[in-house]
Amino acid sequence: MSKVETQAQPTQPVTLRPGNIQLDPQGKLRHFLAIEGLPKAVLTKILDTAESFTNSEEKKFELLKGHTIANLFFEPSTRTRTTFELAAKRLSADVLNINISASSSSKGETLLDMLRNLEAMHIDMFVVRHGSSGAAHFIANHVPPHVSVLNAGDGSHEHPTQAMLDMFTIRQHKPDFPSLRVAIVGDLMHSRVARSQIHALNTLGVGELRVIAPQTLLPVGIEKMGVQVYQHLDEGIKDVDVIIMLRLQRERMHGAFIPSEHEYFKLYGMTEKRLALAKPDVIVMHPGPINRGVEMDSAVADGSHSVILQQVSNGIAVRMAAMAMAMRNPDGSSAS
Repeated sequence: MSKVETQAQPTQPVTLRPGNIQLDPQGKLRHFLAIEGLPKAVLTKILDTAESFTNSEEKKFELLKGHTIANLFFEPSTRTRTTFELAAKRLSADVLNINISASSSSKGETLLDMLRNLEAMHIDMFVVRHGSSGAAHFIANHVPPHVSVLNAGDGSHEHPTQAMLDMFTIRQHKPDFPSLRVAIVGDLMHSRVARSQIHALNTLGVGELRVIAPQTLLPVGIEKMGVQVYQHLDEGIKDVDVIIMLRLQRERMHGAFIPSEHEYFKLYGMTEKRLALAKPDVIVMHPGPINRGVEMDSAVADGSHSVILQQVSNGIAVRMAAMAMAMRNPDGSSAS
């Protein structure tokens, strides 16, 4: 685990201890930092709560009225930040979007100083996206008992709400997880989404979980995470029920992991011809943004098997669920 910079970042090496601070003594969600370490009952509760929001005729709820949520995005984001903001507003919370590039952190303020100043403004929840693995855990370890932290993606570690909106989308189409064969395809090495998806799928009891990637994009020891490893796409997607395509994380690649994008698409790009190897009712997913012509053809991305736009819509309900379940009362107890 590497140290992180002192400017607007943790000042000590981060020790990831998934699950040790995410639940309160009653077993309710306090922070949502990682899928790893959370029991199946909590994940199921998130899915059930999201479903209740989706099925409701109400467009706005007052569950978090009077609470303030601050979005701290140290990395660029459109889809994730927007859906978190919409989720908070639909729960009637006040939302504060911090422009990190224009904040005091750019003038040398440390992350802890920033947190203390925001806490003085009576912030109840921080939604954090950061380039350093463990940043959300660091923040969660330094907030008062009544403040909750949601991880919107930290380095190459985890992206728990993305994984849960993916699980929610799968459940809408194929609710019997133990009967499913799922394949995750692409840049496993750099994907925080994939790590969260693997933990979530295994916790929810999926029947068979495959990962498919060139050797250079497979983390060492990934087999220990309870997956079957394939390096040939055609073999790996045969007879699967769900295909999750991953984005090539160019911004996290330091060196040549693939010969070229053209060669990558030739070997690992999803086409209609390849899709025919899977089950006839297979669904195709992607956490976005899609690199068309690199990870998949437009014919697949926009085709009848694609549920990618549904994933985006489901992100609002799932993030509403996580916020509602994790929000604290002034005494530190759960507000849900």
